[in-house]
Amino acid sequence: MADKKVVIVGGGVAGAILAKNLQHQANVTLIDPKEYFEIPWASLRALVEPSVAERIVINHREYFTKGDLVTSTAVSISETEVSTEDGNQIPYDYLVIATGHTEAIPKTRTERIDQYIAGNERIKSASSVLIVGGGPTGVELAAEIAVDFPEKKVTIVHKGSRLLEYIGPKASRKTLKWLKSKKVDVKLEQSVDLDSHTDGDKTYQTSAGETIEADTHFVSTGKPIGSAWLRETLLKDALDGDGRVKVDEYLRVKGRDNIFAIGDITDVQEIKQGVYAQAHANLVAKNLKLLIEGGGKERKLGTYKAQPPISIVSLGRKQGVAQFPLITIIGRLPGIIKSGDLFVGKTRKDLGLEANVKKEKA
Repeated sequence: MADKKVVIVGGGVAGAILAKNLQHQANVTLIDPKEYFEIPWASLRALVEPSVAERIVINHREYFTKGDLVTSTAVSISETEVSTEDGNQIPYDYLVIATGHTEAIPKTRTERIDQYIAGNERIKSASSVLIVGGGPTGVELAAEIAVDFPEKKVTIVHKGSRLLEYIGPKASRKTLKWLKSKKVDVKLEQSVDLDSHTDGDKTYQTSAGETIEADTHFVSTGKPIGSAWLRETLLKDALDGDGRVKVDEYLRVKGRDNIFAIGDITDVQEIKQGVYAQAHANLVAKNLKLLIEGGGKERKLGTYKAQPPISIVSLGRKQGVAQFPLITIIGRLPGIIKSGDLFVGKTRKDLGLEANVKKEKA
């Protein structure tokens, strides 16, 4: 059973959970350009409280102890192997694409934690902060700053007609009202040209001609889907118009028996968020175990159904806004569900780790 080679490309939420779950059932190789996994939904808390970064930035080797770890970027695939930027050719019996979104972040855990410390210093030393982008990342960052540093002037500039466009308008309205109650200035249907902005300049121009004064800024706009590397491979026809990988009900790439895709890169019609990426990973772990065991068990493969548009956006440490299928609420209840620990302890336990970090070297 352990002789089958499973290669997982991408060490984000879906890839990390899968590698952890499958490492004792197969010969697993995890390919990731960085040496660590990061709990992404808690990253904004780490900007206002850098010690959180110690808990959310986790070296792959802490939870993935048995398989092979290749710290490089996958650049191509064939019917039998994955090629990496550093020249490795890694053979597979089963391949899982979990490259999510692309983001320029450092290779080592120490460098990543240092980034959070530097971001926190920028916030602490500023009297005014500009946030470009009013999706969940921008809203949560604005809320974290407004709650922890109420004396600071926070401005959000968002090109859309409402905040949090990925969920319903009721959540947007409630969130806007909450942010205004915290004296956050929200400018909708505007953008900021940061390409023409020079470092050190504290004046920003919006597309509507408004001038914003801010000591520092953070960009919280969407990240590109991590599928560009697949466009010249045997999976080029498996990409939809948005660059997502088309999958079947088993989360196999359409037309492929031994290649799966999980997480944000898939074309599953649901909100792209960590809890669903975890569900993808758990299902594919189960399906790969059945396929590896063989003996007709492939007839028992589990299927995945797109999840309803449920989402919780934290608003500081104690409040949040939650969209459920029949109701949208704001205040303490969503905060109790998410905003306190941001599921960090639970996620660490899912990876087989202690909920809290004993003081360790970065």
